Amino acid sequence: MMSNPTTGTSLTTRPNSFAIHDDDQHDDALLGTQDTDMMETSDEKEVQYRNRQPDPTSEVEAEDDAVSDSSEDEPIDINVQIDMDKLQEVFPSFQQNYRLIKRIGEGTFSTVYKAEDLRYESYANSWDLSNPSQNTQWSPPPIKRGASSTSSKQNKPRYVAIKKIYVTSSPQRILNELELLYELRDCATVCPLITAFRSTDQVVAILPYFAHDDFRNYFRQMTVPDIRIYFRSLFSALAYVHKAAIIHRDIKPTNFLYDPVAQRGVLVDFGLAEREFVDYKHCMCVDDADQRATKLHNSVGIKTGPHRGYPRNDTRPSRRANRAGTRGFRAPEVLFKCTAQSCKIDVWSVGVILLTIMTRRFPFFNSADDVEGMIELSTLFGAKRMKQAGLLHGVMLETDIPTIGASGFTLARIVLWSTCKTAPGQKLSDEEQLAIKFLERCLDLDPNTRISAREALGHEFLTEPIDEMEEALDLVQV
Repeated sequence: MMSNPTTGTSLTTRPNSFAIHDDDQHDDALLGTQDTDMMETSDEKEVQYRNRQPDPTSEVEAEDDAVSDSSEDEPIDINVQIDMDKLQEVFPSFQQNYRLIKRIGEGTFSTVYKAEDLRYESYANSWDLSNPSQNTQWSPPPIKRGASSTSSKQNKPRYVAIKKIYVTSSPQRILNELELLYELRDCATVCPLITAFRSTDQVVAILPYFAHDDFRNYFRQMTVPDIRIYFRSLFSALAYVHKAAIIHRDIKPTNFLYDPVAQRGVLVDFGLAEREFVDYKHCMCVDDADQRATKLHNSVGIKTGPHRGYPRNDTRPSRRANRAGTRGFRAPEVLFKCTAQSCKIDVWSVGVILLTIMTRRFPFFNSADDVEGMIELSTLFGAKRMKQAGLLHGVMLETDIPTIGASGFTLARIVLWSTCKTAPGQKLSDEEQLAIKFLERCLDLDPNTRISAREALGHEFLTEPIDEMEEALDLVQV
C-alpha cells in the first residue's frame, strides 16, 4: 500500500481479481504462452497491462458527472440481465471492481457492456482522454458557444466498456486483437486496451467508454466544416494504425465513435484487424502494365475467344483471399479476391462513409453478398471501369444486366441527385466540389493510385481552415 503525497489517499496495488484466472492447465493456449511485450505472465497466469499500473501521484477528484446516461434507469431485458449475471459468476471480482449497467453492443464475435469502474481512482488512467491530468497528447477543440458536451467535464462516475469475446472466436484471433490494441495504445484517436481477463474459455477485454452519438442521429445535419473535422479525426487514427502496418479491415460509422459536440472521435473494434501483408501472395495488381498485359493474354479467359463461358475442365487453382469486412464498405479488391491487399482497403471504407454523409443515404451500399456488391459498384462506376478494375487483379468481369451502363455516373451527379438538387442551374458549392475531389481520391478503384491515410491528412479538403475556433483542433502527429 502506498500513499498519495498530495491528497493523502491510500492507493493499493492491483488485487488478484485483475487477472486472467486459469482453472484448467489445458487452457494455457487460449491466449498463448509466448512472452511478449504486451503482457506479463506469472505463475498464477496473471495478465496485467502496463498502462493500468497504480499511480502513486493520482488525485481523487469529485467533479460532477459529465456523461448523461438517463438510460441507466430504464428496465433491462431479462435475457440481457441473465447474461450479465452469468458474466459476474464467471468473474466474481467484477462485483468489487465494476458495476455492470447495460448492454451497449452486440456483434458476431462479441458483446459489449457499459460498466462503472468502481476503482478508477486507485490507478493511473492514461487512457482517459477526458482527464486533462492524464491526457497530454490530444486536446479537444473549444466547445461552440451555447453547446454542452458530454465529454467537456470530468467523468464521475467513470465508465468503461467490457467486451465479452465469444468462445467461438479463434484463440489466435483473440490474442491478435489484444496485441494490436496494446501496440496502438499511444494514439489518442484509437481506443486503447485497459486490461483483460481470462477464466477457462471466457475472455473479456476492458476498454474505455467514450461518450458518443449514434451516426444516424447527426450525419444528415453535418455541414462541410463538420465533415472536415470528422475526417481529420478519422484519418488521424488511420494514419497512426497504417504507420504500424496494421489493416483495420472493418472501418464503418459504428466503429468510429464520434461526439459531434466535442468534435472528437475514437476508432474501435480491431477484431478483424491484421498486420499488412501477413497473408501476402503475389497479385497482378502489383505488376506494371506490360507484365499485366502479357499475363492476361495468356490467361484462359482470352484463349476461349468469342465463346463465352467456363472451361469444362478448369485446371486453374481456386482463388482464395481474405474477404473479411462489413458488406457495403469493402473495397473492390476485396470483392475481386486480391491476394495482395493493403491498408488502402481502409481508405476505401472511409470513402464510403464520406459518400454516405454527402448523399444523406445510409447505408449507401446494401448488398447481401459479393455478387450484389459487384453490381452496385458497376452501376455507380460503370461496367467499363469495373472491368478495368477486375483486370488489375486478373479477373474477367462480364455482365449483361441492362441497367448497368458502360460509363456509370460521376460522384458529383450522385450527390446532386441524392440531395434533390436536380433543378436546372443547381450545382454544388465550392466547398462541396472540393469534397467531391477528395471523395474521388478515396474511392479510386485502383488501390495503387488511391490516396493513403497520411496523404489524405495533407489534402486541401482537410487542410482548409474552418474558423478561428476550429483551427485550434490539435490533431495527433503521426
